[in-house]
Amino acid sequence: MLQGSILQKLGSAHQSEKTGKRPLNFGVYYKNTLVALCHALEDAILDSDSAPLVITAFQQGKWYLQEADRYGEIADQASQIVIMAAAGTGFAEHPTSQRSNVALVNLDKTDPVAQEWHLIILSPSYTAMVLCQELSEADYGAAGVPQNDLERKFYGFWTFESGLVLETAELAIAHIHRYDPELQQALAGQVEAIATLAQNQEARCNQPSAENLGEIVFRVVDYLQTSQQNLSQPTSYALNAQQGLDNNLVSNELQAYLRVAQLIDQSDVNNPMAAAEVATLAEVVGQLLDLPAWQLHRLRLAGLLHRMAFLQTFESDLISGTVHYDDAPGVPLSCPLVPGTQVLRKMQRLRAIATIITHQTEWWNGSGQPAGLAGDEIPVESRILGLVAEFQHYLAGFRAEDSSDSLSRALSECQTQQGDRWDPKIVEALQLLVSGLQQGIDLPISLPKIAAGLWMLDSHSEENLLNLDSYSEAEQNASLKVSQ
Repeated sequence: MLQGSILQKLGSAHQSEKTGKRPLNFGVYYKNTLVALCHALEDAILDSDSAPLVITAFQQGKWYLQEADRYGEIADQASQIVIMAAAGTGFAEHPTSQRSNVALVNLDKTDPVAQEWHLIILSPSYTAMVLCQELSEADYGAAGVPQNDLERKFYGFWTFESGLVLETAELAIAHIHRYDPELQQALAGQVEAIATLAQNQEARCNQPSAENLGEIVFRVVDYLQTSQQNLSQPTSYALNAQQGLDNNLVSNELQAYLRVAQLIDQSDVNNPMAAAEVATLAEVVGQLLDLPAWQLHRLRLAGLLHRMAFLQTFESDLISGTVHYDDAPGVPLSCPLVPGTQVLRKMQRLRAIATIITHQTEWWNGSGQPAGLAGDEIPVESRILGLVAEFQHYLAGFRAEDSSDSLSRALSECQTQQGDRWDPKIVEALQLLVSGLQQGIDLPISLPKIAAGLWMLDSHSEENLLNLDSYSEAEQNASLKVSQ
């Protein structure tokens, strides 16, 4: 990272253990991925009433000119837009640049920020950020700088996390001081006012829901998939280059979900490690049951995303009415499905994961929801996930009470419903795991490396776990509970 760049300053602030800040998870992004990401995040401004502060870095004026008309529309909604770029190509003369709430910062060509691509969106109801720096010629190595513009690579990350967005906005504003002290002072006042509201735990940016982040993730995935479809058209890309672009897009579709799941955990002050713990525990239970590696992969991913199923609307806990499984479009599900599951189904590669998460609330005796499946009709990963998530929930509660026997108490709570709610053989596997933990077996729990999670997706992630087409009409009527 270039010394003195915003990315470098933020990264350094999160490197020292003394600061207590979580280390950042960086990745490499192709330009076409960043274009799709930024457009999706910007569109959320156009469809909301958040009136955010928007700070961008476009590297050069010519790149801003390509987006200037679009930023004119964003300016209608934003309270303030700040655009940093090296001067040139007449970008200061564009009508958008003349607007009262649009400020230009002409970067020196030697300024490291002139090599960065940033989009910082800050408001009490919506925060998002893309923070990247273009690879240098030396970084590209023997392959050299790509000839095709969309194959240019950037190093950095993106997030919805309000604390990180706020921290980065403050760094960007401090950098602006050298160019325009008056603008810097005005922006500092705006950020302070936004921070007062955004840091409240009740602020909408800290309350993931189907209406805000669910819809934004839908849009992010849609833009990335459209970009992926464009790659499939006849082009001059070499096969390996196209595969790299394609993988980068798919990786970021998955990242969109993982980042929301991370935010859900962070908003739960009583159980902020739920996803990581459930994923680890579920994978170990799967190992004890001798599941193959591909099932362990998707079980771990389902664990990381399992709280997405409870991403609710502000108005109600569940969406009612008749919906369909994407797995079997011809078979209606007349039972309610939580909105978060439907968000997951947007990504084709998460078909099996969405099904696993949907049916984590089924009961072994058939009295659960949403489909009333019983026994082995319930996917084994769903049975494991449901039990482990419940166990971890109890465990977190008993830890909060400083209980010395939290493991035993949490297991006991689950055992009371063995044979009714839970598959007996999976409860036995959980008991083995708890026994090992009580005897001192170390089970490291770590936050997922979001930018490197593509390995968890394989062809099995697209499987149909429930063959609803094979059900008889009577079975369908019995298992799919009607809820109008």
